[in-house]
Order: sequence, then structure tokens, then C-alpha cells
Amino acid sequence: MKVLVTGADGFIGSHLVEELLDSGAEVRAFAMYNSFNSWGWLDCVPAAARGEIEVVAGDVRDRDCVRSAVDGCNAVLHLAALIAIPFSYVAPESYFDTNVKGTLNLLTAARDLGVERFVHTSTSEVYGTAQRVPIGEDHPLHAQSPYAASKIGADQIALAFHASFATPVTVIRPFNTYGPRQSARAVIPTIITQLVSGSGPIRLGATHPTRDFSFVRDTARGLIAALRAPAEHVLGEVINLGSGFEIAIGELALEIADVIGMPLVIAQAQERLRPGKSEVERLCSNATKAAQRLGWQPIYRGREGLRRGLSETVAWFRNPANLAAYKVAAYNK
Repeated sequence: MKVLVTGADGFIGSHLVEELLDSGAEVRAFAMYNSFNSWGWLDCVPAAARGEIEVVAGDVRDRDCVRSAVDGCNAVLHLAALIAIPFSYVAPESYFDTNVKGTLNLLTAARDLGVERFVHTSTSEVYGTAQRVPIGEDHPLHAQSPYAASKIGADQIALAFHASFATPVTVIRPFNTYGPRQSARAVIPTIITQLVSGSGPIRLGATHPTRDFSFVRDTARGLIAALRAPAEHVLGEVINLGSGFEIAIGELALEIADVIGMPLVIAQAQERLRPGKSEVERLCSNATKAAQRLGWQPIYRGREGLRRGLSETVAWFRNPANLAAYKVAAYNK
């Protein structure tokens, strides 16, 4: 199977490419074009594996570029998206251009070129604050940020292509993924980088909301399982990936500090707070469907699994070469 991975230069995408190569797949990696000839986090993949990847630089917003990337592939794992929630308040139009139009471009190419599987990556943010827990796939969708609205739009156009054109779509909805290489705009890298750099009190936004964290290798495994599951189990379906364990951000910060072995002082930073009605207060997944349809369960589950994943993540960030890639003193929206 030849698989196109969009967003392959990103955090989850680069881990997914490694997992695909380990499983024997042929990978074409679609990375955002830039003048530095950087492949993002793919540049950190071990050299032997990197030599097996066909990298194509482009932009999902460009229809012709996307069609060329899809041509010759049996399957698409679509991860390319703008994902930072705070920046979606600043530049909402760019989120719809990338997340909705980009997805439409890929779906159109996949339909026209006869792709056998199309796995679209969603987000738990589309649910908004939990109206009931654990959150199943039938939970109402409630966009509390422009980012969430753009992802709902992308999800719906993907499902519409399945209904209208029999495009072989599956929507996978990961909860909060974390691990090595994650952007510092996410809470776990924010806490770790501030602690290990010794920059003083940890500056955070709201500490009371709860989240359901999934280690990145579990998320990658779930996406690959969706690619390979029997068609009758997954086509036209939305499937959550999550651990089913929720933890408040303040408690999470204490857990990370304990893993690192450092004292913790938290200072609330006004610029890191979401607008009041935009804050998602609670997320906790029901991943029963993933177990039934994909045969998938998280390896890093419960508090013990979270702590194990945090330990691996901390070890990666403690490498000076890795930490140097982050501007710890600057808030990354």
C-alpha cells in the first residue's frame, strides 16, 4: 500500500510516518512548502528511515498541487491543518482556507483518482465542553473557537463525500495528543519547557479545565488501524481515540513537575486565557467504538500510562538539542 500522509512534517504526522514505515507501508509525505527546504519534524526522523520517505512539498490549499500528491497513492491519511486555538481568534479566515478548503481539495482528488481509503483526522475540540461524559461519537458538536468550527466543517465535508460519492472516508477524532516534538503552543510542552529551562513560575492559562491525553504513538496506531480495518467497520464512520482518563491542567502540571523532580509555582498569564465562552471546560473520551471497530486500545492508559508518556516526553525535551528548538520565553499562540 502506498500512503499519502498530509501534514507529515508536523508533530503527529512525523510520528505517523515512522509507524507506517515500521509496518511496511510505502509513504509519500506531503509537507508544507518553504524556502528553507525544511521538512519540519521529518528532519528528525532517523536517517535510514528518512531515506525511505518520498517527500512532496506543497500546500493543501492548492488544488493542482494536492491532485499531483494524491496521484499514484492507494490511501490518504489527512492530518494537514492549522491547529493552534489562540491563533484562530487572530486569523480565522486562514483556518477555514486550510482546514475546510484543504480538506475539500484532498477529497476531490481522492474521489477522482479512485483512492481506496481516506482517513480524515478530526479533534475532540469539535464537541466543546462535555454535555455528558464520557463523550461518545454521538455527542453534539459545539464549536467554541474558530478552529473548532473549521474542523467541524472539514469533518462534515468528508462525511458528505462519503454519502454523496461513496468516497471511502473514515473520520478519526483524537482527544489531546502529546509527546516528543509537540509545539509549545500545547499545554504539556509549555509546562515542560518552562520547568526544564528554569524560567521561574510556570505561566499558564486556566488550570481547572480537564482534558483526556493520548500519547502520540497511540494516536498514530489508531490512525493506521483505521486505514487497515475492514471497510464495513469504518467507512462513513466517526471514531474517537482517547484514553478515557481525564485530568485537570493544574493537576497535570503537578504530575509533570513530579516527573521532572522540580518544585512547581504557577502564575496565571492573562494572554494565555481563552475568552470565557470559548474555554472548553471538560473533555473525556469514550473510545469503545475504536476497540470494537479498529481493535484499538491505548497502551498509555490511565494515570500510570499518562505518567509513563510524560516521562518519555520529558526525556526528549531535556535533550539540549531538542530544547534549543523552542523559544521558551515567548508565548506561542
